[in-house]
Amino acid sequence: MIDEDPGHTGTSAAGRVGFQRLLAEVGLNHVGLILGIEMSRLARCCKDWYQLLELCAVFQTLLADQDGRYDPRPYNDRLRLGLKGTLREAEVHLLRQRMSQGRLNKARRGALFHHPPIGHIRLPSGPLAKDPDEQVQTVVQMIFEPFEQLGSINAVLCYWVRRAIRLPIRALSGPQSGQLEWQRPNRQTLRNLLHHPIYAGVYTWGRREVDGRRKIPGRPGTGRTVVAPEQCLVFLKDRCPAYITWDQYEKNRRTMADNQLRGERRGLAREGEALLGGLLLGVTVAVAGGCSTRDTSRGPGTSIRTFLTCAGVTRGTMAVPRARLWWAGSWMPS
Repeated sequence: MIDEDPGHTGTSAAGRVGFQRLLAEVGLNHVGLILGIEMSRLARCCKDWYQLLELCAVFQTLLADQDGRYDPRPYNDRLRLGLKGTLREAEVHLLRQRMSQGRLNKARRGALFHHPPIGHIRLPSGPLAKDPDEQVQTVVQMIFEPFEQLGSINAVLCYWVRRAIRLPIRALSGPQSGQLEWQRPNRQTLRNLLHHPIYAGVYTWGRREVDGRRKIPGRPGTGRTVVAPEQCLVFLKDRCPAYITWDQYEKNRRTMADNQLRGERRGLAREGEALLGGLLLGVTVAVAGGCSTRDTSRGPGTSIRTFLTCAGVTRGTMAVPRARLWWAGSWMPS
């Protein structure tokens, strides 16, 4: 008797201990007959279904349900089993399509909400509103104002840590559901708040698309990628209570994008003794050509030799000694 996999979908064998146990028992030639209410419900994925049929055919295992008995070796029974598995897989796709279309229609009206983000609550009538706690609103506002002045997420985090400010989070489940909890801030949470368009009053649906290439079997929440608000399936302005304007939100997005040390981004100025730390890219040196390597040295004690190496003044493994760099109209000796 295999009575496992409660609440697990049959669209994948990942995480279904009962189905994997059944495959193992058939492969060990311990099973002569598989009994079930409906054979096609063992798997709603043709890949997993045909894997079971192949094993049953090799080890001469029969299948039986309330409709009859099947032998996967003869052509007629194998055809019937294959058609049943295909129809059940198509049935799942039809159900998902109808449910997805219903959610999309509700989202196009701006009425579909899941968990309210930090600083918002869901009213009994359905839409979102600002948290009635004024301290919560003040703390959320203290994310966007310092970022406009400091210009980086890490600087905002340090600003919060120095002042011992904590994030207001309402519990979503459990005995403390709906209660306000003050938790220690972290960089990823601040980044999500600054990237979320709902704080600019914009309602979006479809920000987190699922990329099948990044999914991990057995973990439904993996493989999600964040797209720009303008590329979402639903993009409605002035539908939610806002903490900042849309222009300020776009300015914050551009600042966070420029702070990334990749590609042709401007980058963020770093601390330390290195000249133009974090900003140097493609500088032309008098004794050698330029390069596209960015100077990422941050700490103190960085020598001009390191700077020239990043700027491309190298031949093999040896830096050119006593090189002179032309910068800002003056010669700077090494």
